[in-house]
Amino acid sequence: MTNQTEFKEQGGIATMDPSWLRRWIISKLMTRLSDEHQMLKKRVKAEQIRAKKNAPHIVEYFHQVDDGYSHLAVQTLRQLSTRYEIELRVHLVTGPAGQNVAEPELLDQIGLNDAKAIAPFHKLSFPDVNSLPSDENIALAIQTLANLTVEQFISHAADVSLVMWEDNKPTLQELSEQLGTVELSIAEQKLAKGNARRQELKHYSGAMFYYGGEWYWGVDRLYHLEQRLRELCLDSNPEMPDSYPRQSISITKSDANKSLTLEIYASLRSPYTAIAFDRAVKLANDSGVNYTVKPVLPMVMRGVPATKEKGFYILFDTGREARAAGVPYGIVSDPIGEPARNGYKLYFWAKQYDKGTEFFSNFLSAAFAEGINTNKPSGLKSIVEKTGLDWDEAQKQLSNDQWQDELESNRLKMYESGIWGVPSFRLLDSDGQELCAVWGQDRLWLVAETIKSHQA
Repeated sequence: MTNQTEFKEQGGIATMDPSWLRRWIISKLMTRLSDEHQMLKKRVKAEQIRAKKNAPHIVEYFHQVDDGYSHLAVQTLRQLSTRYEIELRVHLVTGPAGQNVAEPELLDQIGLNDAKAIAPFHKLSFPDVNSLPSDENIALAIQTLANLTVEQFISHAADVSLVMWEDNKPTLQELSEQLGTVELSIAEQKLAKGNARRQELKHYSGAMFYYGGEWYWGVDRLYHLEQRLRELCLDSNPEMPDSYPRQSISITKSDANKSLTLEIYASLRSPYTAIAFDRAVKLANDSGVNYTVKPVLPMVMRGVPATKEKGFYILFDTGREARAAGVPYGIVSDPIGEPARNGYKLYFWAKQYDKGTEFFSNFLSAAFAEGINTNKPSGLKSIVEKTGLDWDEAQKQLSNDQWQDELESNRLKMYESGIWGVPSFRLLDSDGQELCAVWGQDRLWLVAETIKSHQA
């Protein structure tokens, strides 16, 4: 428990820490937002309110026309509205802006590349294109979609989206003439209205589904929504599996994989890293590929701000994803700032004893699953000793700042591959050529599929 008597004692952890209160509040918030009991209580309350009003089960979908993930999500609307007893409402929105997006140009491109890569695994389609749609086609698509009723949107929006992404202007114009368009000013009003509704519900992104107080991002989180709708007995085919299931990792060890290397870009202050790190190492070990850990400084410690809406969603979603993956998570003592810096120093020291990976794993577990205060010497000591290292020697490393250059080098290497957040993964062949570069704990299965494709 962090308290007002928290001190940094020696060897780089010395004098009172003035940020103890902020760290304590954030830790409590992170723990609460990821708590399954709290989530279930809110679900019960939401259902009670709906039933009292005798309202339908309303699922709201927020479509961003120029977003790759939205192109996948819009293809699911017909199946969802047919299978589940829900009322679907559709909103047109613009993309995240301001402090909700750190690298907008990179985000657009990775959204395109990632959506193309995952589409076939979800039995969805994405055209073989490498660039974003033209501004002219985007505008025409928006004007067309803004003219549609919900029923028409469910039936035709995926077709409009497809020809827009294909840059098939003649067919897009034909569809627009058949379906009708609104004036640009009216389309802009629709976008503004959609943005306002999204903001009212406290989110910031496209390709989002909202139901009963919870957000579900694109096709990747639909399995959470489907499970919830089934629990409410809204599934017309309950004996069938999810329409859009969680992708699983299935891998076998192969001698052919010994020439491959998995780079794991990880942060000691990232909730998503905390639930992915051990799984990434396990994937490498199970498949027989080499791996190397590439630590990077957390975004917020690099001066990249995060809004309350973004932070709340990430913390809630991490808990939900951790439970789905069967990963211990949720008793948090936030290591932001000095605790993370000390963790990086000790990681590079632990590497000298071939215990870097073990230390990294133990630190993340302590901070995000066990609630161990890593800003206290006793907290760091417990991690060091759990790793099988000497605490007296460890304390001597806490004045070493040589770790910073390597973390910055790792960050730049991520950016070269078009990724910038953590956890991220790069799979390399024997010549160091990149076979895949993906961002997110929910892309480990795609790394596994790439490894499998090189086993033949």
